[in-house]
Amino acid sequence: MHLVSLHDSPVHPDAEKELKKYCREILFIPLPKSAVFFNLLRGFFSPLPMQVAYFNSPRAHREIGAFIEKHRPDRIFCQLIRTTEFVRSRKDIPKILDYMDVFSKGIERRIGKVNFLSRPVFRMEHRRLLKYEREIFSDFEERIIISAQDRDLVDHPEKNKIRVIANGVDTGFFRPLPAEKKHELLFNGNMNYPPNVESAEYLVTQVLPLVHQKNPGVRVLISGASPSPRILALKSASVTVSGWVDDVRDSFTSSRILVAPMQSSIGLQNKLLEAMAMRMPCITTTLSNNALGAVSGEQILVADSPQTFADQILFLLANPGEAEKIAEAGHRFIMENFNWKKQNLQLAEIIGNAGKK
Repeated sequence: MHLVSLHDSPVHPDAEKELKKYCREILFIPLPKSAVFFNLLRGFFSPLPMQVAYFNSPRAHREIGAFIEKHRPDRIFCQLIRTTEFVRSRKDIPKILDYMDVFSKGIERRIGKVNFLSRPVFRMEHRRLLKYEREIFSDFEERIIISAQDRDLVDHPEKNKIRVIANGVDTGFFRPLPAEKKHELLFNGNMNYPPNVESAEYLVTQVLPLVHQKNPGVRVLISGASPSPRILALKSASVTVSGWVDDVRDSFTSSRILVAPMQSSIGLQNKLLEAMAMRMPCITTTLSNNALGAVSGEQILVADSPQTFADQILFLLANPGEAEKIAEAGHRFIMENFNWKKQNLQLAEIIGNAGKK
């Protein structure tokens, strides 16, 4: 495998070392802030979504084109629509697109949540993404996506041709481990990602006060890289913001319940897969569970209002036996449906068949 990676922050030497175990050659293409500025400026006056324009630099086009000519790969695999402009016009090599998520829907859900000055920009981005996701479909021989829910949101008459391959989880790494419980509730993820910021604020400002009315000792851990100022402002005697942790499993094992009150995020939540793989009871929204497909009340708990979240949290804390039943059922669900081996076999088949009539 030959890998091309566009990056707007330094590549950690440990990450590069690990990647080299799997790649014959890696091409890193840096995106300095000056390049991103001009990419976005050009993109604003083009039909491209800004999420695509962000990466769409002339330098990247030149380097990726030369890299492909040097190696002449049997297949080209694009991770996200953000990378498709570099290869969409090529007809000489079969191509596979991983939509992963439907970005247009994620932006649409955020339009009503951003300030009114930003809304025209978000509406423009939504229209551009909707059109781009539809048009890019025919430029690829095969397409995959993370969930049936996301596939059904693609605005294309042949969307059923998109193959669903869910995320997997390393069940050898994310496994049940004993540890002292220091927090009752956990929310984790990239804490600079707007849907995560929104969800953490929802948990702390709307759900936690209701929980504290009945159980004032409940503590929350917000764990994950790059906490935004809005996340840092949530810190209190009952809310810990850890920032980056060297081993994410420490956050899971030190907490009793994962709460993922996702309001606008798209796709399948890795935080749920990882927590359930570690036999942790989870509470999430209908939106997130639709992508996951767990049985509500048996393998996971579902809530869509602050009061329902609070009630579910208090129920699990007051009934450890029931919490253990849900955790065990959720763990079995992940082991049976989301292990990497199963997902990788499906992906290998699709890559192998790309371009074959």
